[in-house]
Amino acid sequence: MSQRPRIPYPKLAPKAFRAMLALAESLRESRLGPGLSGLVKMRVSQINGCAYCLDMHARELREAGEEQRRLDTLAGWRESRLFDARERAALGWAESLTRIETSGAADADYAPLLEHFDETAIAELTFLAVEINGWNRLAVGLRTPLP
Repeated sequence: MSQRPRIPYPKLAPKAFRAMLALAESLRESRLGPGLSGLVKMRVSQINGCAYCLDMHARELREAGEEQRRLDTLAGWRESRLFDARERAALGWAESLTRIETSGAADADYAPLLEHFDETAIAELTFLAVEINGWNRLAVGLRTPLP
């Protein structure tokens, strides 16, 4: 696959790009916290194969003090004992939304959220999945190169 950028989408659709940035900014102050938000963004980016986002979010998480071992085992979070029940609920929901064509956002994926998050945090988590899936599709589809 060519890694040359296809088009300069921020310049070609500046209003849409600014809207994406505004969505990202609005979620920085969410109830989820930067650690959980970063893990969700990493996991969704793993599923979508977005090298640009994986590089960025792994770096941010490490700089914030996240353990490398947790990053190394994130793709296998279901089998790893390094993730707590709250993180598992969030990761499961983010995966379900990312793979919505097969998951249908199943009740079994939603139910664990109710034990760990209030409705506002569930809405924020859902918007976070929307945000990172959007960035992944832009970066992969339009070939955003690694910095």
